[in-house]
Amino acid sequence: MPYANLPGVDLWYEDSGGDGIPVIFCHAASGTCDCWIYQLPAFTLAGYRCITYDRRTWGKSRNTDETLQPGYQDEDLHGLVKFLGLDRFHLVGTAAGGITAIGYALAHPERVRSLVFANTIAGIQDPEYLEVQDRIRPPEIRNLPVELYELGPSYRGTDPDGTARWLKIEHASRPYGRLPAQPLREPTTYARLAAMRVPAMALSGESDLVSPPALMRLQAERIPGSRFVSLPEAGHAGFWERPQVWNGLVLEFIGQH
Repeated sequence: MPYANLPGVDLWYEDSGGDGIPVIFCHAASGTCDCWIYQLPAFTLAGYRCITYDRRTWGKSRNTDETLQPGYQDEDLHGLVKFLGLDRFHLVGTAAGGITAIGYALAHPERVRSLVFANTIAGIQDPEYLEVQDRIRPPEIRNLPVELYELGPSYRGTDPDGTARWLKIEHASRPYGRLPAQPLREPTTYARLAAMRVPAMALSGESDLVSPPALMRLQAERIPGSRFVSLPEAGHAGFWERPQVWNGLVLEFIGQH
């Protein structure tokens, strides 16, 4: 079985293999490896080696030493990178996985060819940023059912089968319940983003209630030379709701690096 045996966790991963440049995908809090079904065929066809993994306490990953929990999300990813013997790779993260991806790129820029962070609050800890975030997501928004909170209305209204499939993955994503979230080893701040030299693209969704374009622009504006794109009609799960457009944008960007 494809487990990476790391301190405190057997990390489930899936690897398409091959000689292509690796792309690592980091899933949302509502997802697992299973959520990338619309990305893997397209990226594999484009010649990339695709690697997905279930973050600690998600999906098939299993804790092995409770005294070491919760660990650090960027260190788990780095452990997987070393376990697989990877050198440099593209890093793609969505939502909570975007927090992991940004944190990893800040901690290990020498490993990251390019960074794509989509529909994420980014984990930035500056007070002025957190104030904007809190105004965007008052309790009335945070307490919505998950499909209303994350999926855009256009998608929910026109693709009930896709919505049901997304919900099935979400419901199965946290077998241990909602345990405390892993922190990063070092908090993400505006100052650290300003020092980033990894090529980066921010992907937003114009119908995203969680991390709308205004919030993601605050992130992208701090990263020198970053690109910002917003998908019309997409909610918080743009990679799922509009995969052809999303894939095209990401493939075009990483193909330049």
